[in-house]
Amino acid sequence: MIVTHAPDTDFFSAAMKAYQEKLLLKNYSASTIRTYKSWFGIFLHHFADQKPSSLTKKEIHQFLVDYRNRNHWSATVQNQFINAIKFFYEKVLGRPSEVYALTRAQKPLQLPSVFAEEEVKKILFASDNLKHRCILCLAYAGGLRVSEVVNLKIADIDSGRMVINIRQAKGKKDRQVMLSEKLLVLLREYFKEFKPNTWLFEGQWGGQYSARSIQEVIQQAKRKAGIKKKGSIHALRHSFATHLLESGTDLISIKELLGHNSLRTTAIYTHVSKKQLSKIQSPLDKLL
Repeated sequence: MIVTHAPDTDFFSAAMKAYQEKLLLKNYSASTIRTYKSWFGIFLHHFADQKPSSLTKKEIHQFLVDYRNRNHWSATVQNQFINAIKFFYEKVLGRPSEVYALTRAQKPLQLPSVFAEEEVKKILFASDNLKHRCILCLAYAGGLRVSEVVNLKIADIDSGRMVINIRQAKGKKDRQVMLSEKLLVLLREYFKEFKPNTWLFEGQWGGQYSARSIQEVIQQAKRKAGIKKKGSIHALRHSFATHLLESGTDLISIKELLGHNSLRTTAIYTHVSKKQLSKIQSPLDKLL
């Protein structure tokens, strides 16, 4: 059973302090630190009257089994929880990883939501707001994550080399993507009208444009365009990759443009590309 009484404050505070310090030293992102601390806090509360350094692999494993059975969590959540616990024992306490090699959940294969080229066109031109149109065009033209769009600065648009510099994106990695000529024309129009100071896209009262606002921008554009297919701003990134693949761009180039660590991650787009499917004739067409 999962215990709920208050933890020993000395054990809890000391473990959490050491945990956070190590996360910061490892230069983990703010979102990862929040996630890891949240899961590790739940773990500490469960073993409220025990020093975490004294726990055995069997106790940890049983805790994970009990917690999963009670909460019916997803594969992603289970793996996050395991990583958060393993971080303490392996990185903070310096213990060998094989001792805590816990069973991982298998992630289900979920195909990304992809808009057809004509659907993307309708979405991009649905908005009369120049800033909103620039945001949508940029997300699609470079295959950017929403966090990458909001973190772009004016100086990151390099019109001399026709590239967009993505700074410290997911995994603390810098990368470059191509700068579309038509996007550059649109951005110059936008710059003259809105005159941003630092960030490429700024809110009404200055400062970074929010990710939530961008998500609302695409939902509004979809409604105006009559697009009922599911998909957030990230679907434009999926569409970017899929359309490049269908036009003949190799997977390795797409991987680099997207900033993926593994080619296996990029290969998911082969499952949604119409390039191969279009070469196969349905048996129904032969019968009728």
